[in-house]
Amino acid sequence: MTMKVAVLDDYANVALEMADWSRLKDANITVFNDTLTEHEDIVRRLEPFDVICMMRERTPFPASLLDALPSLKLLVTSGPRNLSIDLQAATRNNVIVSSTESRKTTTSELAMLLMMSLSRNLIPESMAMQSTGWQTGLGRDLNGLSLGLIGFGKIGLQMSVLAKAFGMKVHAWSTNLTAERCAEHDVIHEPTLASLMSASDVVSVHLVHSARSEGLIDQAAFAAMRERALFINTSRGPIADEEALINGMRKGRPWKAALDVYSVEPLPMDNPLRDSSLIESGRLLLSPHLGYVTEQTWQIFYSQTVDAIEAWQNQQPIRVLN
Repeated sequence: MTMKVAVLDDYANVALEMADWSRLKDANITVFNDTLTEHEDIVRRLEPFDVICMMRERTPFPASLLDALPSLKLLVTSGPRNLSIDLQAATRNNVIVSSTESRKTTTSELAMLLMMSLSRNLIPESMAMQSTGWQTGLGRDLNGLSLGLIGFGKIGLQMSVLAKAFGMKVHAWSTNLTAERCAEHDVIHEPTLASLMSASDVVSVHLVHSARSEGLIDQAAFAAMRERALFINTSRGPIADEEALINGMRKGRPWKAALDVYSVEPLPMDNPLRDSSLIESGRLLLSPHLGYVTEQTWQIFYSQTVDAIEAWQNQQPIRVLN
C-alpha cells in the first residue's frame, strides 16, 4: 500500500532538493508551499495523509487538529522540539512524533546582521543608491555600545560572544538567570527587565515562547529604553507586544527596531507593523522569519526527516518526542 506523505510550508520550494526522498519505499510525496490558517481548510488538506512533515511551528498541531486526522500515523517536526504540537493528543491518537536535530548558530548570526543593518542604516543607504545616487546620513558603530540580552540560553550566549568581538558590553536578564551564570561568561547581570532596557543601547530577545513570556515586553518595557536604542526580536513574535512596539516607536522608544518574528505568520499585508512611514524612514526593518532558514539547516532538517520516516517504515522510530 502506498504511503501518503505531506511536506508542509515549504515556502522556498526546496524540500525535495535537500534530501534523498527516493529512499522511502512506496511513498507518494506532496509538497505544500503555503500555510493554511483555518482549521477546516487544514483538515480538508491533510485528511488523506499517513505521514506529515512539519517545518517548525509554521502549522501548529493542537489536539483539535490531531483528533481530526484519523489517517495520520507519523508526524515529523524539524528541530529537536516543537511546542506547537500537543504531544498528549498525538499519543492518544496513536501518532508517533519524531524530530530532527538543528544547527545552533543561524539565529544569532541573523540577529547580528539585523543589528548591524540598523546601526549602519544599510537598507536606506542601499535604497538611496537607486534614488538620489549616493549616501544620505550617518551610521553608528557597535563598538562601545551596550547589548542587552533578554534570555541567556544557548543563543543568548552566542550573542554575547559575537557582540564582544565587536567591542560591545553585554548585559543579560531573564526570570531564572543568576548573577553567577552571568559572571561565568563576563556578562553584566540585570536584576529586572526594566533595568536591562534602560542599560542597553541595543536589546535583543532570545527567550522561549511560553505562557510566562507572552507579552512580556510591553509598553512599560519599551518606555524604559534609552534614547536612540535599538530593539531586535528573532525569537518569537508574541513575546513582544506589537501594538506597544509601534506606539513606542512613534515616541522614539525604541528608536529603531528589526523584527524577524510575528504574532501571526506569514505576516498579513494589512498588519499595522507594515507601517510605511517607519519602514521607509529606515527605523523599522522586517524580515520573514529567516532565523533558521539556511541551506545547511535545511539539509539537516530534511535529510533527518527522511531518516525518521524510513526508520518508522522499518518499525524502529527514532528521535521520538512522545
